[in-house]
Amino acid sequence: MDTVTEVKRYESFDEMGLPDTLLRGIYSYGYERPSKIQSLAIVPISQGNDILAQANSGTGKTASFLCGSLCRLDVKITKPQIMILVPTQELAKQIYEVAKQLGSFMGVQCLCATGGNAIREDISSIENGVHLVVGTPGRMYDLMNRGKLTTENIRCLILDEADQMLEDRFYKQVMCILELGFPNTTKVSLFSATMPKEVLEVSAKLLQNPVKILIPPEQVSLEGIKQFKVELDREEHKYEVLCDIYKQLNINQALIYCNTRKRAEWLAEKLSADGYPLLCIHGEMENTERRKRMEDFRHGKVRVLIATDLLARGIDVQHVSLVMNFELPMNRENYIHRIGRSGRFGRKGVSINLLAPNEAKMKEELENHYTIKMEELPFDLATIVL
Repeated sequence: MDTVTEVKRYESFDEMGLPDTLLRGIYSYGYERPSKIQSLAIVPISQGNDILAQANSGTGKTASFLCGSLCRLDVKITKPQIMILVPTQELAKQIYEVAKQLGSFMGVQCLCATGGNAIREDISSIENGVHLVVGTPGRMYDLMNRGKLTTENIRCLILDEADQMLEDRFYKQVMCILELGFPNTTKVSLFSATMPKEVLEVSAKLLQNPVKILIPPEQVSLEGIKQFKVELDREEHKYEVLCDIYKQLNINQALIYCNTRKRAEWLAEKLSADGYPLLCIHGEMENTERRKRMEDFRHGKVRVLIATDLLARGIDVQHVSLVMNFELPMNRENYIHRIGRSGRFGRKGVSINLLAPNEAKMKEELENHYTIKMEELPFDLATIVL
């Protein structure tokens, strides 16, 4: 059973007591009925609770914390009242776009603050008046440290992809932000698709009497996504198998994951040389180029994107029907985040894992932890519906 803190489940947005202007934004965005996480999480946030919430990728986490926090906004106060911290620029931009649309009838002013922007533009936006700021920890801390992004009006502080935000790479930055001080009335929400033990321990220090919505590991695996494996005798055979699979499948859009920038670039160069149109993206790329490539993929200008785990989390591209792991991730939580790029919000999807002999142990760990079974990829790939 899901671990839920006795939370009422709402079957429709109309039952939630949301402001009419927000409801108009929800329906104009295209939502008709709340997903499971939305039915459980929106009202507790709107009522001023701290929340620790977990939901499978692609089930509407973003709209859950946005709708809940927008209820607590006073649009007459043109100061930052909602702060959302995320690990990547791409995710920040995506949440910013959703927030603008959900809040369009409320008159909500939003800012996306990441290292990809000129800081003077962010400062100018804040001075002109914003209600909601979403960004990456480095830029948010910089703005706060300069005294430009103040916290006295912050009503909701949200950490999305909380498991990654509280790992070593971001932990110190996040703690520095928290140490700058928030009002006692600020409510904190932690959201993620996976909740390792370390996050639960940190959340116990951050949250006051939180509403908890957690999922047992065996239920985290994504129901609508078929998971296949191809076990190979040698690592060197992966490229040839990848090409064979790609030729046989009718793909809308596909993501191919590698573990390192070097490996991703090598694979992109090799596939490009063999005539496959694609793009490659990783965290060490120039911000403007990263942004352009992500937009080209999002708008369908290219069908295949090779990525590192930069894009494992939170990125919603509507038409991704196939995720291929050229290498299994080194972090087991990232497996769920990766394959969650297909099958978004209840749609069907497929993941294919190319396995070298040295990946057998990780495959076994994934299957045991998430109670899943990777099926053998069928010889006739026409039987796979994408």
